[in-house]
Amino acid sequence: MQRYIEKVGTLIESFPYIREFYGKTIVIKYGGHAMEDERLKRSFATDMVLLKLVGINPVIVHGGGPQIGDLLKQVGKKSEFVAGMRVTDVETMDIVEMVLVGKVNKEIVHNINMVGGKAVGLSGKDGGLIIAEKLFHDDHGTKLDIGLVGSVSRVNPRVIEALDRDKFIPVIAPIGYDEAGATYNINADTAAGAIAEALCAEKLILLTDVEGVKIAGALASTLTAPEIPALIASNEISGGMIPKVNCCLNALRGVNKTHIIDGRVEHAVLLEIFTDAGIGTEIVS
Repeated sequence: MQRYIEKVGTLIESFPYIREFYGKTIVIKYGGHAMEDERLKRSFATDMVLLKLVGINPVIVHGGGPQIGDLLKQVGKKSEFVAGMRVTDVETMDIVEMVLVGKVNKEIVHNINMVGGKAVGLSGKDGGLIIAEKLFHDDHGTKLDIGLVGSVSRVNPRVIEALDRDKFIPVIAPIGYDEAGATYNINADTAAGAIAEALCAEKLILLTDVEGVKIAGALASTLTAPEIPALIASNEISGGMIPKVNCCLNALRGVNKTHIIDGRVEHAVLLEIFTDAGIGTEIVS
């Protein structure tokens, strides 16, 4: 009996959060180990369905770097990176789009639908969702052309809002196009942040393969936007965490709270949203 009482206690703990976030939108960037481990795939899909059932609108933006790398290797093409960004020529762009839109996106949609959800796959090309512009890498003041890599120029959220109203879960591949019709590969964190800002989402959650942001070796549960520049300057925040933190800062122009959490933890999204302690690092304005 005690075991069942504890389960009820967990439900009671989640109640104020369900009430607070009912009817609101949460954008989740899905990537890393959470997309590769079969147990975590099912856990994530179940989390998304549960969010929808209690009246919260999840919007998923996914990556797929390892899967892209695997296919490039199979066709004999070497992956090249500059500052963590994949150098993307025309042939690579075709493979990126094929993997993200045709394979990874559909697998995520299928996983959600198999556990009782109603997911719909999109790319930034659908409904004019993501208009992009060419991104150049700044190499100490010199613009370096890295191919068909884009930044987000603007987001048209109407297609997402329409799906939300009809109780569907949008699953978005980070592919965009420019005014001339050229297709661009967009960093999934960047795309998720821009979409969250355009939707005025309640939260942006980035799933990563680390616990969160660590300061002096300890996990920082909360950071404020004004703290971030000094932490980057002092190398307390460094490497691959810098673009994630900057993504959160940019999203805070339209988002209430942003979170960097460990996607290797089962049901990580639910733990962040529905428990008093939460997990990972929240970044607030």
